[in-house]
Amino acid sequence: MKLMINTEENMTSNREKELFRMLRSNIEFTGVENKVIAVTSCLPDDGKSTISYQLAYMFAEEGKKTLLVDADLRKSILLKQLQVEGALKGLSHLLSGLESVGEAVHPTSIPNFYLLPSGIFPANPTELLANERFKKLIQAFKNSFEYVIIDTPPIGSVIDAAVIAKECDGTLFVLASDQISRREARRMVEQMRSANPNILGAVLNKVDVRGSSYYGKKYKGYYKGSDRYAYGDK
Repeated sequence: MKLMINTEENMTSNREKELFRMLRSNIEFTGVENKVIAVTSCLPDDGKSTISYQLAYMFAEEGKKTLLVDADLRKSILLKQLQVEGALKGLSHLLSGLESVGEAVHPTSIPNFYLLPSGIFPANPTELLANERFKKLIQAFKNSFEYVIIDTPPIGSVIDAAVIAKECDGTLFVLASDQISRREARRMVEQMRSANPNILGAVLNKVDVRGSSYYGKKYKGYYKGSDRYAYGDK
């Protein structure tokens, strides 16, 4: 049974679609080896889950078999954003050994787009994610899908994102403009880099387009040392 996702409700304007297509292209040009991508943010409400969905949607739109993994096992909002109802079996069930991949990975009404919900919120999310079962699961997904986009908790809140990134090919940062200091943003980037040095770039989100050039200059310094930058606004 396919999960129904309201694409009209969740899709952005034509201008924003082009920005997400540009982001997709930027990631593709980082190399074909970057298939499993963790998406994290510094703070809650940076728009990380929206970026994760839109990026996965764009890969599926291009004809790539894509899996969106909701790996926020503490406070997921992805299903609510996608207007998917019901308590679905998901990642926590797989990591606990309670369900098979066939029961937890759901095809959707969007061609080439598959969804692995978070499942029930466990009492020990970090321990589950650090389990050897998660590593094997990621490898299985890598063999079955062309792209795997993993929506993780904010690195500024819990360590889960770093645990997840360790098993991924690369990490994409989402940063809401003017919400955090340069020092704190750099500290969180370094925390992620210690888990996986392959930082693919950053999405500057919630930008006031009237001042976009100012914000672009201001936040680009956070990621000095990386040669790849992907900026968008929403």
